[in-house]
Parts: sequence; C-alpha cells; structure tokens
Amino acid sequence: MKDKRISLQDIADLTGVTKMTISRYLKNPNQISEKNREKIAKVLKEINYIPNLAPQIMLGSRSRCIGIAIPSFKNQIFLEVLAGIESIASTHHYQTIITNYNYDKQIEEEKIINLLSYNIDALVLMEKQHTTTTLEYLKTAKIPVIELMDITNTFFDIQVGFDNQKAAYDMTMQMIASGKKNIIYFNSIASVRDSQRYHGYEQAMKQSKLVPHQILPNSISSIDLGKHLFHKAIQEYPNMDGVFCTNDDMAIGVLLECQNYSIPVPEQIAISGFHGLEVGRANKQNIATVITPRFEIGKVATELLLKRLDGEIIPNSICLPYQIEKGQTI
Repeated sequence: MKDKRISLQDIADLTGVTKMTISRYLKNPNQISEKNREKIAKVLKEINYIPNLAPQIMLGSRSRCIGIAIPSFKNQIFLEVLAGIESIASTHHYQTIITNYNYDKQIEEEKIINLLSYNIDALVLMEKQHTTTTLEYLKTAKIPVIELMDITNTFFDIQVGFDNQKAAYDMTMQMIASGKKNIIYFNSIASVRDSQRYHGYEQAMKQSKLVPHQILPNSISSIDLGKHLFHKAIQEYPNMDGVFCTNDDMAIGVLLECQNYSIPVPEQIAISGFHGLEVGRANKQNIATVITPRFEIGKVATELLLKRLDGEIIPNSICLPYQIEKGQTI
C-alpha cells in the first residue's frame, strides 16, 4: 500500500501554524508574515513537498501558469525572449509551460488547445497568424493573450515587439550609404516578420532608385542555408555587392563562404544580418546586424500580463527600440 500523500494538516503540525496559514502561503507566500514564510519554506524543503494544484484549478482559482507557444526550438531568437519571460514569471511565483509547433499552424492549433486545457492564466504567442479554430478557442478562453516580436495594425489582444520594417529599412540605408548598389535580400520562412523586413529593404532600395531582389527558400534560417543561398545568388546576380540576411546565422554562412573563396568583405561584398545573435560575433569579423530587444520583449510582455491579471489597465501595444550595429562587414 502506498504511503499517504502529505496533507496541509501534516505541514501545519510540523510548522506549528494553522492549516489556513499553510493554504494562504501556497496560494501566495507574500500574504503571510516573513517569520511564518521562512518557517513553512524550511519544512516544505525538508519533506520535499509537492503541491497538488488540481483542487484550486477546479475551483476556478489561478493556476499560476503561463502558456507559451514558440514556432521552433531551433531558432535562437526565442531563447532570449523566453529568458525575459522567465525573469519576471519566476519572481512572481508563476510557472511557464512551453510548447513548440515547428511553424505549422495546424500543430499550433493543437498545442494551444492543449495548453488551454491546463487552465493557464495567460498565453504568450510568437506569431500573429492563427487558424480560425485557434482564434475561436482564444476568444472562449477569456484569458490575456499576448503576441510578441512584431508590431502590426491588427492583433488579438496585446502585442509587444519592434518595428521590423523600419529596422530593415535603416540597415539597408546603411549598406547603401557605404556605396553598395546591388544588394540582395536573403529571406527564410515566408512569415509576417520576414515579409515586413523585406518590405523595409525594398522601400530603401526603391527610394534610392535601386532594384530590389530577394531569394525566398521557405526554409528555417541556418548557417548552411546562408551558404546555399550565397552560391545561388552568385549565379543569379553576378554583380551582387551586398547581402542582407533575415537572420544572423544566415549572414555568418555567407561570411564563411566569402572567406573560403577569398572574397574581401566588405570591399567586394557587404554583409548584414538581423537580431544581434551571439553567433554573429563568433567570427574574426563581427557581422553588421540589427540588435533586437528580445529579452526586453519577454520581460515587458510578462509584466503586462501580470498587471492585467491583477485587474490593472495596461497599454495593448508596446513598440520597443532596436539598434543598428555596423560591425565589420559593411
């Protein structure tokens, strides 16, 4: 016969406080005195107490869980966003439940429905395009939903991000100012954000009376993809003197191929990436890039969610600043 699960009364007996005090501590430690907090925390650690959240969830209480759906575990840009979320969630005693859908909207629909079944208090999404069914479930759930990374005119509930189009425009203008005229845009997945960046690049090129060109492989960005697109571009655009990549890992792939074939950078070909990833600083030549506020996006988003959950009125759209880093490749 299995040993009986430890009850609130057992903990009360061990700590010398009331069962009600134990219950209040488990719901929100800040509700009780520091002396009792320390006493209870010490006992819980000694007995390896595992709380049972099911009863309070069934009663409609907060689960103190935030669901997060990300498009890919392979894309490094989401790691710092998650770190930003966790920096606030953990200090407010919230757990995060993370799921991945590999840029597949049908899988995203299934994963979001699954997250909602855990009675999460709020939901964090990294994209704005969802299936009709997903949107219906989000409406029914009646919880705060925040969409991250880009700023658009239409969004479900709350959005926190930066202006992808303006960032790409500014970087393209930097490349043009350095004397480059035949700049090719290397895209990856046909996502809203990638499209916004291409439009920013396109706007800068046309404004400067130059011809925009892009290569759209519809593949997840990677160093190998950057290498592959570089060879494709050399064949299609022999006068190419600049490459603007939608992500830093692709830009590193281009730089490695230029170094491999003794093509001087930036003299013959200028290279820029996007996001300011650590991989962009791993080469002897630092990649020019747009440094995006990924950690801050996650942090600000979680702060907003918690304020909304506490009944505060919050702004439903926040656009954070980015930085242009010239590096050594333009």
